[in-house]
Amino acid sequence: MFVQTAAAVFAPGLCDRRPTGKAVTISAHILPPRQPGTAPWIHTFTSYLLTPLNPFRPHRDDTLKMKFFPFIICLLLILLVSGANAAEVATRKTLAAALQSALAKEDLTAVRVAVAAERSALGEKAGVPEVADKHVAIPKSGRWLTPAEAQRGFTPQFAQLEKLIWWRVGIDPAKLTQPLRAPASVLSGCVAVCRAKLDGAERSLAIAKDAAEFLMWAQEQAGGGLFPFPAARGTSGARAMAVASNFLDKAEKAGKLDQVVRNGWACDDLGDGGLQFDNGECGVAMFELYEFTRDARHLNSARKAADWAAARPLCANWNYNSFSVQLLAKAFEVTGEKSYLDAACKKALVGVIPGQLTDGPRAGRWLDAHNARPAYHYIMLRALGQLASVMPKDDPARAEVLRALTSGLHTRNQEIVTQGLMNKDKAIEALLLVSRRLGSDKDLLRASLTVEALDVAGRLVSELSRRSQSPLGPGEWGLFLEAAKQKSP
Repeated sequence: MFVQTAAAVFAPGLCDRRPTGKAVTISAHILPPRQPGTAPWIHTFTSYLLTPLNPFRPHRDDTLKMKFFPFIICLLLILLVSGANAAEVATRKTLAAALQSALAKEDLTAVRVAVAAERSALGEKAGVPEVADKHVAIPKSGRWLTPAEAQRGFTPQFAQLEKLIWWRVGIDPAKLTQPLRAPASVLSGCVAVCRAKLDGAERSLAIAKDAAEFLMWAQEQAGGGLFPFPAARGTSGARAMAVASNFLDKAEKAGKLDQVVRNGWACDDLGDGGLQFDNGECGVAMFELYEFTRDARHLNSARKAADWAAARPLCANWNYNSFSVQLLAKAFEVTGEKSYLDAACKKALVGVIPGQLTDGPRAGRWLDAHNARPAYHYIMLRALGQLASVMPKDDPARAEVLRALTSGLHTRNQEIVTQGLMNKDKAIEALLLVSRRLGSDKDLLRASLTVEALDVAGRLVSELSRRSQSPLGPGEWGLFLEAAKQKSP
């Protein structure tokens, strides 16, 4: 039966079963054409193994086949799986190409068609993350930091931060081990400390300004207005650096390295979309710094990043597009220029929201395995929350943004409440943003379980802090302390 199954897959119609007296012979008649996607050697090898095979009156070749029959079955099953995997990879590439084409044209109808095809291909795997979730249980006796604890909560970070500060104007980008999102996180956290007037605010402002000087220098070196990525290869095993290294290798093989690198900085991702990540993080941080300092240089730098983001084509990675959505929404909030809002809305409605599942057991998650991961899930919700908070309430597109935001929050927030936190940094950041900016929308907060999820997450990171652990990155920790200081007992 296993042999027939394999034969049916690799060479349908190859064999049939015929009674010949006391024996049952599997005999070949007309060999069919090789099936699409089946390697020629698999077709030929399968034909040899199955023709002829008579266990009652074997000839010499049949005896050898019977002797190695278990091995043959295992080999055929391996070939069966390999063939299926090859076909699956080919299907994924075809679907990804169709989605990328539709996104590049900003054709919402074509995007939806491509997404529907991808969902059909994924089947029950739609919305399942590529790495299984790990939930961290919330201490039963856990409680939020008190305002007094929050007031002094950032000062223990200074010693560690000053040891970690690697950025300086003039450094060789090819030797860097971290991307620009690292100093951007420090900048954002320090600005939060200044806004909340926490202990160490003056010291925090100095660190924030120093980080900003470095970011503006890198931006100028790369040209084009974006905050770039260091063109470093083999300097770190961190995922972001490894991905960038692979990209640079491919660009070099394609003879495009000079096109994508300037002064040691990667300034063109050739449509991959990856540069939106750091550009978005740095741009938002610079806008936040400008809101506090009112330094025109900071505003000019942030606007350059937003202008670059507005002109970028959409890519097939939904979370990459969301970084530009958040930056453009922030740019509209700070400048009041409607062109930024229009660009943010289009990118969200075409390049982020269509990838979200709207029904089924995982409704609210993004359908592909990569963006189904909690960190990227909350990164996209952070962008949608930022956008919803600045859209006019009579904007016809706002209802769709709120629907996607509410659905996305509910599906993951209920897991936080019932099972524990699966991602601290981005979940906390998104929940704080929604709570702060959309707190007057009681229907949204109730339907999304935002209040409950934030309470649970806050209790966990508070207890970790009391144990002298670093519960969050600098940016998220500054935002959390700001919220904790304002929280009613």
